[in-house]
Amino acid sequence: MNNMVDAALIPSLTADELRKAYADAKRLGCNVTKVIEEGYAIDHGLAIAVIARAFHYQVLDMPALNGYTPAFDILSFADVARRECMVLRDGAGKLAIVFCDPFNAANQEWIEARTGAVTWYLSHPSDFAAYLARYEADLRAMDSIVSGGHEAGESGQSETISLKGISEDTSPVVKLVHSTLYDALKGGASDIHIESHPTGLRIKYRIDGVLIAVSEVPGVEMAEQVISRIKVMSELDIAERRVPQDGRFKVTMQGRDVDFRVSVMPSSFGEDAVLRILDRQSLSDQMHGLNLDILGFDADSIARFRRLAREPYGMVLVTGPTGSGKTSTLYAAISEINHGADKIITIEDPVEYHLPGVLQIPVNEKKGLTFARGLRSILRHDPDKIMVGEIRDAETAQIAIQSALTGHLVFTTVHANNVFDVIGRFMHMGVDPYSFVSALNGILAQRLVRMTCPHCAEPQQPSADLLEASGILPEQAKEYRFVAGRGCGQCRGTGYKGRKAIAEMLNLNDEIRELIVAREPIRRIKEAARRHGTRYLREAALDLVMQGETTLQEINRVTFVA
Repeated sequence: MNNMVDAALIPSLTADELRKAYADAKRLGCNVTKVIEEGYAIDHGLAIAVIARAFHYQVLDMPALNGYTPAFDILSFADVARRECMVLRDGAGKLAIVFCDPFNAANQEWIEARTGAVTWYLSHPSDFAAYLARYEADLRAMDSIVSGGHEAGESGQSETISLKGISEDTSPVVKLVHSTLYDALKGGASDIHIESHPTGLRIKYRIDGVLIAVSEVPGVEMAEQVISRIKVMSELDIAERRVPQDGRFKVTMQGRDVDFRVSVMPSSFGEDAVLRILDRQSLSDQMHGLNLDILGFDADSIARFRRLAREPYGMVLVTGPTGSGKTSTLYAAISEINHGADKIITIEDPVEYHLPGVLQIPVNEKKGLTFARGLRSILRHDPDKIMVGEIRDAETAQIAIQSALTGHLVFTTVHANNVFDVIGRFMHMGVDPYSFVSALNGILAQRLVRMTCPHCAEPQQPSADLLEASGILPEQAKEYRFVAGRGCGQCRGTGYKGRKAIAEMLNLNDEIRELIVAREPIRRIKEAARRHGTRYLREAALDLVMQGETTLQEINRVTFVA
């Protein structure tokens, strides 16, 4: 179970060198492992091995830690977090202690007095933090359940959420909901999924586009009360459980307002809720100075898309699934061309970020303001450039095409898998092919790919089965720099941190326009596109693997194997 590091690679430090490293750590206010990592230019696996060998301890790295479960009944979560020391149980129920600082003798005596003589292991602080983070939300939820009765929280308008407030909540339902919102915001989640199952509730966060299970709450009654609490906050009908309901609410955290869009859906075991997080302040910080260069696209795709965005008229389409970054790409393009000389108007559902100097109109279907109706009104408002958040129907498509043909530059999105599927999507809407290709300047298809965590990335040779499933021949594998993240505190144990956009660009020329108007097979359009420089999403994704920026498992998740 312990970390296997080649003993020949572990530097040897004298007692004086260790004492100096410890003194430097105290002076700098950091852990001694960090001082050794930076002072000797070694990775964190070797740094903890240096200390472990000096003190004759075995090391538990992240994979080894996952073989144990925390014994919070012996040492509480609060003590564990404060002292960076944890009691663990293995599969046979045998106890062990894992800790981070062998220099802290007083800490070891305090713990040994409560546990007796057990095996001690050393762990790197980042591995320890990542392991502890997996249980933090779950423990907070469980603590809230046993801390009081089962009353539902009162209806709230804009509620303030803080750790102090959560600790003082008397209702376990309110405490659970607030701690879930707090943890999701702290962890950078985009959505919260609250799922009912036969014995209770399951809570998941979507982080970097992937669902991560964070806790399970036992009790069917508790599950019903949590969903009811969310309905009350969203001003929904708590008595109606047979039909879907949509709502929204707002909370304040650390002085900033955060909006939540709520969807409640009946399920086999009660009701499920999905909360979409709209943290406008965080988004504003991310969008500050937004341009196409910082989205992660390769240089050629940026150059080609930038040319499309600077044309005087025509239609620029961005496609991809929900959550693939289409709106951010359009915002970046508009930010680059927004010099104040043109009237720029957008219609969106919803307006996610306010662009300075741009008239932005939110869709309101309940009041009759649809994309089609709003777009008609926009054309009477003397625009130069228009952004339509999404083309969902034939009417909106026809108006957008006519707008592009009458001298406006139209940016818009449509849901399709790649640039070629967009063509079929518009044909199925019944638009005139000649008008469509006359208006269309180009199409960008994109995906967001998770990047390997730079703090715990290490070389890892994929198996032959994975190479085959990824469409890579053994002789081709020699050209790749395969890496994978082990999981650390920086990436919450996932091995991935941050995302980068990959692109597939189709710039229309006369040959491709003629093929589309003639309704030629997609195969012939693809051949023409390849001759004129179109590179598929899969190829862009493989480039990231080749450069050691992501993994085969990740690109197989988001792109088709060619």
